Amino acid sequence: MRTLTHISLLLAALFLTLPAQAGGQREEAMSAHVRSSLQRGLADTAVTRTAFRQVADEAAWLKEMSRRLAKRMPDAPERMEFLTTLHWEASRAGIDPQLMLGLIQVESGFRKYAVSPVGARGYTQVMPFWVKAIGNSDHNLFQLRTNLRYGALILRHYIDIERGDLFRALGRYNGSLGRPEYPNLVVGAWKRHWDYQPTTRSADAPSASRS
Repeated sequence: MRTLTHISLLLAALFLTLPAQAGGQREEAMSAHVRSSLQRGLADTAVTRTAFRQVADEAAWLKEMSRRLAKRMPDAPERMEFLTTLHWEASRAGIDPQLMLGLIQVESGFRKYAVSPVGARGYTQVMPFWVKAIGNSDHNLFQLRTNLRYGALILRHYIDIERGDLFRALGRYNGSLGRPEYPNLVVGAWKRHWDYQPTTRSADAPSASRS
């Protein structure tokens, strides 16, 4: 019995430390205005709800997304915390939460402690240079809200740079600008697994500061 338990623990540890098969954002020069804007976005107060206006819409979305995510994230409380946090952080950055689910599926396979070969970390595979560029030393990229907030703000930043061109923005996010494979994977995952149309729009979360 002890042997089986030991083997299970070793397998779990191996699973958590397996490298993610994603690329990584490339560090680029940014203006003081853009840096300040991103820093303000990180500093906003955390909340513990989604961005839906209507409780019924929130409940319906969480129930459906929880059902779809159950096999990838079996622990129900963890799954609900993840989805609630993701919906708020994506919405406040002006990103479709279902798109973020597709991005996380491709980037980390929903593994909280995923680390890519180039050092990108967590669910959204954020490169550590972002902490130095716009955050502070207290920011832990494996912490749920921190990782999702960074990921959403970075994607929003790239969308703004690319003037709304999602495919080019996704290429920047992955460090593969100009190549179609990664954007196609993310959009494909989004549309196949996470596409969802609520009865009303979620929009009462404060928008992240734009560059």
